[in-house]
Amino acid sequence: MTSGRTVVRSAPGKLFVAGEYAVVEPGTPAVLVAVDREITVMATLSDAADIVISSDLVPRAVTWRWRDGRLHAPGTKNGDADGDGARGALAHVVSAVETVRRLLVERGLPLPGLEISISSRLHDNGRKYGLGSSGAVTVATIDALTSLCGLDLSLDARYRLAVISSAGIDPKGSGGDLAASTWGGWIAYQAPDRAFVLDLTRRHGIEEALRTPWPGLAVRRLPAPRGLTLEVGWTGSPASTTSLVSGLHRRTWRGTASHRAFLETSTDFVRASITALEAGDDQSLLRQIRRARQELACLDDEVGLGIFTPELTALCAVAETVGGAAKPSGAGGGDCGIALLDAEATHDISHVRQGWAAAGVLALPVRPAPKGIEE
Repeated sequence: MTSGRTVVRSAPGKLFVAGEYAVVEPGTPAVLVAVDREITVMATLSDAADIVISSDLVPRAVTWRWRDGRLHAPGTKNGDADGDGARGALAHVVSAVETVRRLLVERGLPLPGLEISISSRLHDNGRKYGLGSSGAVTVATIDALTSLCGLDLSLDARYRLAVISSAGIDPKGSGGDLAASTWGGWIAYQAPDRAFVLDLTRRHGIEEALRTPWPGLAVRRLPAPRGLTLEVGWTGSPASTTSLVSGLHRRTWRGTASHRAFLETSTDFVRASITALEAGDDQSLLRQIRRARQELACLDDEVGLGIFTPELTALCAVAETVGGAAKPSGAGGGDCGIALLDAEATHDISHVRQGWAAAGVLALPVRPAPKGIEE
């Protein structure tokens, strides 16, 4: 590998359309859509053995060195970079580098020194929009590094590497963001059993984990709605998906009859949404999105997670006044909401955007991204 060689890769962000919270259970379906804002990773081979990572989300470049197969920032407490939060901000990038290195070691190949630069269009002055930045940067980093190191991997294999990398940080995450960033467009998604994946990887290595079927996993592309436009509203308040999902896991609600009923209902309206998309039945899709919102509201009332903020509640109400369907996207508690509106009703779309602005919700100029990473 030639020093100075550079590869640039981008991965789109994502929005959940239906199936939040239920999707964390292996094999439970959700619908997601990739969006045309992305994270870009530029990886360059260097002569040094270090890994130098810079990002527009941290104040300066951080130099990492290998120790026992893990990356550490020398001379800093616990590998953190001068206490400035760089490890937290770069955790998904660091984990992706470590994961690719493990695969290279299994194949008897070295990981060279690298300079990695990250730029994000999924943030606003450092604040995340809630468009899946962690997933996008993981997918883009793995895509860039595997290409730079000459690994010819399928989309499925690169997605699997991303899941292994992310599950090492947060095994509760569904990986739906990783799938949307990988395949792009509208997708139907079922999460794998992450405990199985991590155990398989630990016992048999990454190579075996790329070949072995993963229980629960299913991904397929879906057609976009025929006559509906996807509108996205940002509340201006970042939310932590990890914290909200962890909060749900800590509650005794999981495993109860109510929890099982939630999973059954979510599965029903997600499958109906998939059928509506495949049939081009926009009215049926709107009905299912309304069901999804109602179910999230019931979950919020029962468990008290704080999914619906005043801004997200207003976002949904305004869209409903013009016959649209709207809901929080993802874990809620801030971040974004979505609305599906008649694409031809320009007056209604303008009305919704104005109503959102009055409620403190910013209409984001994003659209579905038809492609994910390079095939």
